[in-house]
Amino acid sequence: MPAVTIIIIVALAAGELLLHYMRAPSRRVQATTPAKPPADSLWQAPDSISITDGPEGALVRYGQDLIARTGYYFGPAGTIDRRQNGLDCQNCHLKAGRQPWGNNFGGVASTYPKFKERRGGLESIAQRIADCFQRSLNGEAPDSTSREVRAMIAYMQWLGTGVSKGKKPAGSGIAVLSFMDRAADPEKGKRSYETKCSRCHGPNGEGLKDNNARTYTYPPLWGDNSYNTAAGFFRVARLAGFIRYNMPFGADYRTMELSADEAWDLSAFINSQPRPVRDFPADWPDISLKPVDYPFGPFIDSFPAETHKFGPFLPIMQAHQRH
Repeated sequence: MPAVTIIIIVALAAGELLLHYMRAPSRRVQATTPAKPPADSLWQAPDSISITDGPEGALVRYGQDLIARTGYYFGPAGTIDRRQNGLDCQNCHLKAGRQPWGNNFGGVASTYPKFKERRGGLESIAQRIADCFQRSLNGEAPDSTSREVRAMIAYMQWLGTGVSKGKKPAGSGIAVLSFMDRAADPEKGKRSYETKCSRCHGPNGEGLKDNNARTYTYPPLWGDNSYNTAAGFFRVARLAGFIRYNMPFGADYRTMELSADEAWDLSAFINSQPRPVRDFPADWPDISLKPVDYPFGPFIDSFPAETHKFGPFLPIMQAHQRH
């Protein structure tokens, strides 16, 4: 095994990516998104011309390339190692983490290390990268001291240039959608997928590989080469927020093409399809902090897993508020 290994996410979650970092509303989170600031006040990535020359600038540029072409370097036919499913980080963190509301990295440097409920403790940027690589890229953990991980951290820190410590700038991460008063409907989502998504992601969610077949132009949304069940995008609220503000191809926060309901239903359809199953038993040591759309028990409430997966979520949130 080569000495150099890597893990990303983006999710941030998102790839967290995957990876705008928003949480679905719980007993401590509002059910609706606060009013959005004007588009011209959203976080914008610094201009690449500001990357300095010399070793530090070279590390930032390398980090950007790793996030843009992760599968090329570390996918099944990777040029450095073979550690993940062939996806690029920027499949979930759009434009290499530079797109407003596109699960970008604008607030990473300013907010990490941060307490993460899923981990039950402080999480560093390197741990976030490792976590996302294991989940969204369905791969293996990296050597956090490798040049590749250091480069991705340097790139994320450069993207946070000018953001005050402790601040999460407007437009960073993933937008949080208001809950519907019904459950998200996979059947309605299937119809939307067939008319608005399949032309890029394929009729069977298989994605479209690029010319050298090392990575994807359009990522697979389910199946063996997609994110696994432990990824942030397997939560329908996170995926719906990402879809609403960024899909189909060509749409963004300025020109949204899908309604919020369509985004919820598409998210439900995509996450009802088969994908790799992976369990991290140490997740959510305090189950009272699980988001309402986290679909795996145990839960602090009496709602079944199906309701936690697809909703309606307002009754769950209200039950948590009474808990």
